[in-house]
Amino acid sequence: MTGGSLGLRTGSYGSLQNTNGVIAGGGGLLHSKSIIIRKNSTKMLSASREKERSLPFVWCRYLGRRKVSMLLLVAFALLVFVLGSFVVNKESTSPNVNQRIGTLGTDPYVNGAPRNLESSRIIGRRDKQKNEHYSVANNLKGGDRNRFLIPDSRGASILPFHHPCANFTFPPPPPPNLRRIGPRPCPVCYLPVDQAIASMPSSSSVSPVLRNLTYVHDESPIKSEPHGGSEFGGYPSLKQRNESFDIKESMTVHCGFVKGSKPGHQTGFDFDESDLEELQRFHDIIVASAIFGNYDIIQQPRNISEEAKKNIPFYMFIDEETEAYMKNKSILDSSKRVGLWRIVVIRNVPYSDARRNGKVPKLLLHRIFPNVRYSIWIDGKLQLVVDPYQLLERFLWRQNANFAISRHYRRFDVFVEAEANKAAGKYDNSSIDEQVDFYKKEGLTPYSEAKLPITSDVPEGCVLIKEHIPITNLFTCLWFNEVDRFTSRDQLSFAIVRDKIMAKVDWSINMFLDCERRNFVIQAYHRELLEQMPPPVAAVAQLLPVLPNINIRGKPPGKRIPRHGKDRRSGSRRHRKAAAGNRDSNSF
Repeated sequence: MTGGSLGLRTGSYGSLQNTNGVIAGGGGLLHSKSIIIRKNSTKMLSASREKERSLPFVWCRYLGRRKVSMLLLVAFALLVFVLGSFVVNKESTSPNVNQRIGTLGTDPYVNGAPRNLESSRIIGRRDKQKNEHYSVANNLKGGDRNRFLIPDSRGASILPFHHPCANFTFPPPPPPNLRRIGPRPCPVCYLPVDQAIASMPSSSSVSPVLRNLTYVHDESPIKSEPHGGSEFGGYPSLKQRNESFDIKESMTVHCGFVKGSKPGHQTGFDFDESDLEELQRFHDIIVASAIFGNYDIIQQPRNISEEAKKNIPFYMFIDEETEAYMKNKSILDSSKRVGLWRIVVIRNVPYSDARRNGKVPKLLLHRIFPNVRYSIWIDGKLQLVVDPYQLLERFLWRQNANFAISRHYRRFDVFVEAEANKAAGKYDNSSIDEQVDFYKKEGLTPYSEAKLPITSDVPEGCVLIKEHIPITNLFTCLWFNEVDRFTSRDQLSFAIVRDKIMAKVDWSINMFLDCERRNFVIQAYHRELLEQMPPPVAAVAQLLPVLPNINIRGKPPGKRIPRHGKDRRSGSRRHRKAAAGNRDSNSF
């Protein structure tokens, strides 16, 4: 251009510098009045964009890249948390989300009560008059301050507003943790022990239809069919099996212990005379478990109240193999007690399979303890960590139920459970296929939403909570007969027995969440797995020797030249990395 420079650039914005109204002219400075120079719109737009691009670099310069990265991570985490909470809240308010594939949650039920009348009709009838269907659960010594009114009618029901757990709801699930994969326990609202004791019903529940249940006695049972069970079970025929599902007021069924004058006396599952007398005593509540084949290690219960220790006996059934191991390890002595457990030794076990022997006390506790009102069964690998009174109040008395069991945490269909058992080698595949085919011919179908309010066909059968009344005793008898006739995998036979009884009488089972079960029991490893694990290594603190000051770079020490700006920061970072690397190599 001619006439000299148009101006001095003050930056990258393309503006001209105005110095006190003087602009550069050809050969000198020309004074002028206020001259307004219009900027090109394209240049202004590009200038604003360049300014926006420079802002992140300004933040990075003053805050540092690490701080900016941390801020971005925090913002991203907050965004994920808000979105996750929104999804959880949306699912909890959806009427159909909890009716999918065996993961029924808490929204369709308020404190275990169905919201729709059709579910109420199937699970349990309610009295028509709301003002008349509450009665005192038990006469509490010392007044009514700890007493809670519960519905008289059987089946799940809505809790009164003054009940401490009336407003309890499940919190949102915890965030996923890559270090812990699998099912977890969830919160459960238990009453305090004294209030739970006050909630115990003063009389037994009414057994629907069935009032009198007796058992087959046969000193010389004869096997008439290929799959008729065992001698201990009496070899019931298919005709007798089918007749046992025809519920009547008085019934006589096979229920193990067919020989001998009473269970445990020359029946094939025999007790010592001292133990027989002990088992005939009356108890409101017992807790029972078993270890056969020296398969597990005794787990001592925790958090047991003094009232429970005083009034509730804990029985552990073991076979002679387990007894010999415990005596050899000085675990068992003449007192027959190991912690809270009262040890009962079984003589002359009826089966060669230790797991099948364990089904006898698990399913036939009402025959071993004829004078007991309530029983809690836990497998030998489990540790009980909640008071028995609180368990009975939560899963039986509060729900007006007389049998409770948790459903499987993942599977809800018998056919899927059968395939899982075969894949895991739990039993002979041909025997599992034969059992499932038999049930399929009897009408067993894959689980679907049509079975609601039944939430699952597959239980997690390691915990049974039961009131000993005729209908529940019949259920466990017929369940044991299926285990005796087919495979010992009781998860496969649970649904067929339950459905056949429910088709005849108005009765149901409280199948609570598996995460609730994991709240009150802790599962340990079997003995064989524990013995294969290496012993824990004791941590030994080792002090590293102090290294002399070695000149790593091979240069004479001298005064360091300070760096400025970006070079100083990058250089110090390289120095830290180099020093850390040399420390690692020296310590190694």
